[in-house]
Amino acid sequence: MEPTPKKKDLSLEKPRWLKTEIGRGETYFKIKKDLRSRKLVTVCEEAKCPNISTCWNTGTATFMILGDTCTRACRFCHVKTGDPAGLLDQDEPQEVAESVRDMNLNYLVLTMVDRDDLPDGGANHIEKVVKAVRQLSPKIRIELLAGDFKGEEEILKKIAHCGVDVFSHNIETVKRLTPRVRDARAHYEQSLHVLAFVKQINQTLYTKSSLMLGLGEKEEEILESLKDLRDHGVSFLTLGQYMRPTKKHLSVKEWVKPEIFNSLKQKAYEIGFLEVASGPLVRSSYRANELYELAISKLKATS
Repeated sequence: MEPTPKKKDLSLEKPRWLKTEIGRGETYFKIKKDLRSRKLVTVCEEAKCPNISTCWNTGTATFMILGDTCTRACRFCHVKTGDPAGLLDQDEPQEVAESVRDMNLNYLVLTMVDRDDLPDGGANHIEKVVKAVRQLSPKIRIELLAGDFKGEEEILKKIAHCGVDVFSHNIETVKRLTPRVRDARAHYEQSLHVLAFVKQINQTLYTKSSLMLGLGEKEEEILESLKDLRDHGVSFLTLGQYMRPTKKHLSVKEWVKPEIFNSLKQKAYEIGFLEVASGPLVRSSYRANELYELAISKLKATS
């Protein structure tokens, strides 16, 4: 009897279009040193973002607040999971604000770990960070890439008016795959509700979401998700390739070719998204400032 052949691990054979340079450059190391001295965490590092060198060398970084330990355990994510026991760094708002000022950013992305251990999911702390940043950088645009706060509307009302310009929350994958990909507390319909509710509470906000491809989804499922997002008022979209951070995480089912991403980008525009970033190396905060500026320009041109 012949042995059963082992399944091929696609993660070991990345195609050429996913090759990126190792982080380097004077600005890259300056930012890294600054972040370490302030004990700050960036999702750029925690999520092993492939664009880290490019972004940091242009003076851009996505700050992860509320600590480095998430109370959720999504099967695609490299961020540490556990119980933060309600602990918060009270110096974080000022440390983030000073770092943003010193980096001379004009657009900031704040992301967060889920904090189900806190009664408000961290909403008050987020508001403090935004306020501190605006005090030192009054002209800055701020995007918040947030969790779902269990869908609790009173908390979402606070988040909707915390002072950010863009509210982003990722559905991550198509409806069918959500139970396998995301933590059991993260529901597809709940994420759509969060996006719609925040927009309803503050109509001046732009809302944004993202999907990872290559997890076994079908094109018709992707398009269904894009239509769901538009039906819930989402204006900005990013589509990128899922890359397995470790062998403990979900395996890659497919390396999606660049031309497929280009095709999906055009279809997303046809569905009605205001701005779309779509490509193998695209991540949630990929060229976030550029997407925002392009959208503003489009709206001005049509007004």
